[in-house]
Order: sequence, then C-alpha cells, then structure tokens
Amino acid sequence: MSEVKSISPTDEEILSQYRETGDQTLFGNLFNTYMHLVYGLCLKYFKNRDDSQDATMAIYERISKKLLDTEVQHFKSWLYMVSKNHCLMELRKKNPEVHADVFMESVEAVHLNEDKVELEKDIEALESCIDELKLEQKECVKLFFLEKKSYQEVNEQTGIDLKKVKSYIQNGKRNLKMCLESKNVRR
Repeated sequence: MSEVKSISPTDEEILSQYRETGDQTLFGNLFNTYMHLVYGLCLKYFKNRDDSQDATMAIYERISKKLLDTEVQHFKSWLYMVSKNHCLMELRKKNPEVHADVFMESVEAVHLNEDKVELEKDIEALESCIDELKLEQKECVKLFFLEKKSYQEVNEQTGIDLKKVKSYIQNGKRNLKMCLESKNVRR
C-alpha cells in the first residue's frame, strides 16, 4: 500500500478560499500560524503584555475584515507591515511626537529581503543538485556553465572526448532541471 502525502495549501491559497467563503475558521487558523510573531512585534513596541495582547486582537479583527476584499501576494510580510503600522499608530495616538517618517518603512524592502532569502534557497538547491550529478557530468557542467568554458576548452581541460563533453553537459543540464523541479525551484 502506498503512502499518500498531503500537500498543505499556501497562505495565499487559504486567503483565496477565505475571500470566497468568508469562513472565519480558515482565517483563524492562518492567523494562529503567525500570531506569536504579531504578539512579539507588539511586545517590542508596547513593552507590556496587556497592550500587546489587545493590539494583537485588534490586528486580528481589522485584517479579518480587510482580507475579505483585499488580495495579498505575500501574507507574512504584509501581516508584518500591517502589525507594525498598527503599533506605531497606537503609540502615536498616545504620544503625538512619534514622527510619521517611522511609518514609512518600505514594503519593497520587506519584499527584497524575502526575494533574497528565496534566491539563497534556490542557490543552495542548485549546489546540492550539482553535487548529485555523476562525476563527469558535474565536472563538465561546472566548467561549461559556471566557468563559461567552451566545449573545446572543457575537452582540453578534462581530456574527455568532445562528443562525450557535449553529451555530459546535455544530460547534466537535464538532470539538474529534474532535480531542481523536485526541490520546487522553478526560476
């Protein structure tokens, strides 16, 4: 009997279902995944548990309504920005001298950081896949793609027959593609 692996839906898929159905359980479960982060962020700004708990619940209520008609591409980073802005606005209400420019941390910076993390994961996956290639494929692929050597230069450097160099590179490229797809890298 084969084992069936379940694939968990992404945050964005859950949000899409939530927008379609309005099912608070869907949103509640998603929010619970990140609630400790929201609470921690609130604690960082308010420096006391009661205000942080109140803010976490206010954020929950606010975004549960907002997300019914708002499409979000990267929920975790969006939630961070909404939570941070909520905390800063509350602090500003209590102390109007908190400057508005503190609010203006760029969402792009969050996305750039997120993209950098994704790129680093992709590079790690690529390095891992290269290491899994057969020795000749690995050697030819590294020289051809990473060191930008021609087929002839790979042949001269390795002593491998030119036709085999081309074959190793072609098969190595195909094997890399399959390996990366198995690791969900699709760039």
